[in-house]
Amino acid sequence: MDWSHYRFVSIWDLAAPPAAVYELLERVEHYPQWWPQVREVTPVDDASGITRIRSLLPYDLVMTVRARHRDPGSGILEVTLTGHLEGWARWTVTPHGAGSRATYEQEVDVRRRLMRVFAVPGRAVFRANHALMMRAGRRGLAARLEAV
Repeated sequence: MDWSHYRFVSIWDLAAPPAAVYELLERVEHYPQWWPQVREVTPVDDASGITRIRSLLPYDLVMTVRARHRDPGSGILEVTLTGHLEGWARWTVTPHGAGSRATYEQEVDVRRRLMRVFAVPGRAVFRANHALMMRAGRRGLAARLEAV
């Protein structure tokens, strides 16, 4: 097992229509306005940007995020990640009840040296840190959708 390889799935049920959810998720440069752990997004060009995230643990992760697949009709937003994390991430937004379900999938290899050194003893902590970040993101997006 590669202890520096992670696969995450998070499901966010939201009280807004899929088109509204997709529209906000598509605007990555606005994530710092509603997702506290996404500290900075600096656009590089029309398809990529540099993103800096920091959750509960005292370190930043910096990645280049590049659009790989965008399909508003099927609700898919997919990106590749390079930098401290390398791999991909995907949002899939679908109707769910009177609102939407946003499914976030991520598969990455950690490249940040400190996280690789502590890969085995820190794995549970890194996963918990990710879960806290995702929970805060869901709350932030839900509040943003209510404000729109």
